[in-house]
Amino acid sequence: MKGKTEIILIGGGGHCKSVIDVIEFTELYQIIGILDVVEKMGNVVSGYKIIGSVELIPELLEKGSSFCISLGQMKSSEKRVKYFELISNLGGDLPVIISPKATISKNVLIGSGTVIHHNCVLNTESIIGKNCIVNTGAVIEHESKVGNHCHVSTGAYVNGQCVIGEGVFIGSKSVVSNNVHISNNSVIGVGSVVVKSIENTGVYFGNPAIKRD
Repeated sequence: MKGKTEIILIGGGGHCKSVIDVIEFTELYQIIGILDVVEKMGNVVSGYKIIGSVELIPELLEKGSSFCISLGQMKSSEKRVKYFELISNLGGDLPVIISPKATISKNVLIGSGTVIHHNCVLNTESIIGKNCIVNTGAVIEHESKVGNHCHVSTGAYVNGQCVIGEGVFIGSKSVVSNNVHISNNSVIGVGSVVVKSIENTGVYFGNPAIKRD
């Protein structure tokens, strides 16, 4: 393991398994363990032990460990934001983690703590914010901007020159048309087609996507 950066994962659920797979493919990090709730201590996730609760974060920061938020995100980014801000405010390192199986233009900007999963495509001049999940097979086209703390889910397409607000969830196989804006903290349901800008935060799904109660 010599030369690899030691890293701690935050969250030991199903999404953590996907993050572990990406990290192992990079061959850049040594996963020291996972933090989760006390009740899960000792559980093993894809070969790595849950070593304690999130209360250990300050202690592990002092030891110089890096961190990755491996919590999933569906309706809300609240928990991911909480731990990202805690680690950031304490001066911790949250590296960008990119699968070597992803295709990334040389002109792309990616914020700290973001994980780019296998088979994603990030096209030229796209910008991905901090603490985002760009999940397996997602496509972010040219000049689109994805805000902080977003989850662009598996197989979703964000077409060119879109602006995605902070904390947005875009469901699997959804399509966002060119030049569309999506307001902060909105949820786009699985398989939806967003053909016009969303100005009011809410849950949207369908083809075309409309707001649902």
